[in-house]
Amino acid sequence: MRDVTYAMSVSLDGYVVGPDGGFDWTVPDEEVFRFWTDETRQLGAHLLGRRLYETMLYWETADQDPSLDDAQLEWTALWKSLPKVVFSTTLSAVQGNARLATGSLAEEIERLRAEPGEGDIAIGGATLAAEAAASGLIDEYRAMVYPVLVGGGIPFFPQHERRVELELVETRTFNSRVVYLRHRVTR
Repeated sequence: MRDVTYAMSVSLDGYVVGPDGGFDWTVPDEEVFRFWTDETRQLGAHLLGRRLYETMLYWETADQDPSLDDAQLEWTALWKSLPKVVFSTTLSAVQGNARLATGSLAEEIERLRAEPGEGDIAIGGATLAAEAAASGLIDEYRAMVYPVLVGGGIPFFPQHERRVELELVETRTFNSRVVYLRHRVTR
């Protein structure tokens, strides 16, 4: 069965976006960018909330940007071909290899897990991940921890009253002092 993963960049104090809505501190260096590209290769589908979907729209046409280097063009090709499901109550249409969700988050995950194919199902966006976590749908948490304290904003970890036991699966420290932590939910 395909795993559901939640992976995002996060500040040391636990936020994916700062109190001002900014996330400029998450710009990856070449080594971290290469790592995210390799992670994207392992995906079979990506579930996104509206805000993250709109942020990522740039990559649907980024291959037309002459300033992109080879690594960015490679990631763009991976992202464009990756099937995406967007959860939104305000959008009426989406672009690229994306579709609007027709069912609940649990129904969409069940549908994707039942489809033939390989690759994890990634969840992007803290709000969508919080819903998945509350329903016990996340199999792995993957945090790219940046050495910065932003003091508030949108938290990486869902705020709910349920204890979740985790097993550390992998760690990696990058030259930029960014630390990758991969935890599997123990059931």
